[in-house]
Amino acid sequence: MNLTGVLKLVVMCTAVAAVAACGNRNSDPYDRTYGGEEYLARADTGNPTEQNVDGQTIWDIFAPDNSDVTVRVNKYIWNASLEVLDFLPVQSVDPFSGVIVTGYGTPPGGGRSYRATVYVRDPSLDARSLHVAMQTRGGRAVSAGTVRAVEDAILTRARQLRVADGKL
Repeated sequence: MNLTGVLKLVVMCTAVAAVAACGNRNSDPYDRTYGGEEYLARADTGNPTEQNVDGQTIWDIFAPDNSDVTVRVNKYIWNASLEVLDFLPVQSVDPFSGVIVTGYGTPPGGGRSYRATVYVRDPSLDARSLHVAMQTRGGRAVSAGTVRAVEDAILTRARQLRVADGKL
């Protein structure tokens, strides 16, 4: 072996040793010294191989499909939202997540066009179950009073639908 070969070998060994020294293989990455326990206590972290959320595993994708999925959205609020905002064109609806997205439209007797996103969060007929976000064509948010008036109209119509349904 000549001097060039020995020099190449020494440089390679030095480079390998330097790269190996960068890692700290003996320390615990979840050590208490820098908040490891608090980090692992969070629900969205941890060792993915140890987590088993609601009994789910990778093999669940091969399980039979459960077609009897219940929808957790209040049907009265859902229908009332579609009725009250019927002047807005519906762009997308997702009854499983409770989201109704509309396009721009002008209310009867109004001069400004709006768009709305309705989020029905809960199956109960309650004001906390409904969230409405509105904006004008220019992209500005609508005043809180207008949004509250729309939410009140939707809730009032939902209560009327419930009374008319006879399930009081």
